[in-house]
Amino acid sequence: MRERILLWLISWAGYVAISVIGSTLRYSISWEDESLRPGSTFEEPTIYSFWHRAVFPASWMWRKRRIIVMVSRSFDGEYIARIIERLGFGAVRGSSSRGGTGALLGMKSILESGESVAFTIDGPRGPKYVAKPGPVGLSKVTGIPMAAFYVALSDAWVLKTWDDFMIPKPFARALVRLSRKAVVPADADDSQLADYQSQLQASLERVTKFAEGNVARVGTKELPIRKGSV
Repeated sequence: MRERILLWLISWAGYVAISVIGSTLRYSISWEDESLRPGSTFEEPTIYSFWHRAVFPASWMWRKRRIIVMVSRSFDGEYIARIIERLGFGAVRGSSSRGGTGALLGMKSILESGESVAFTIDGPRGPKYVAKPGPVGLSKVTGIPMAAFYVALSDAWVLKTWDDFMIPKPFARALVRLSRKAVVPADADDSQLADYQSQLQASLERVTKFAEGNVARVGTKELPIRKGSV
């Protein structure tokens, strides 16, 4: 009963905090693939990866897109799932340590139905900034591309947690940076899978560096402020 009450309180408090603070954010979006046009991000199913620390701003940026996110089978994972479901996401329970195989099969079915999925790729407990292999295997069995993104904030509270979790301060600027897409071949061997895993890690590091280095430019001609959901 105590856990049920805590889950209800935390999930509603998190939803309200994201909704209230998120509505004040001034954000821009930037693509490594400059041929993509604004609004095209979710026209085709994609396997997205991002760092756990960016869950708060990412939840607001991608709200109401019906993206399916893998969350851990834990107390923390359950309240995160309830928060993001209220924001218009779907949640599949599982992680690298618990229920991962079943969750990956669920995400495979979701991708084949035409929807996108996302991984908090260094979660649920780290190590921070080290990508796990789920997206690479999922791309191999589905033929659907994977991509990475990061959301940098100009002003945030950074919690003393394993992931340096970010909570944006009201009216902060936010920069979303998306990587190029890559498809893992169905016949990829172990060596090739390792190469694609390295590519995913490099993509995450690259978009993080770009976003952190350019978030102060949000609102300029090169990075105009966007209205509404990305």
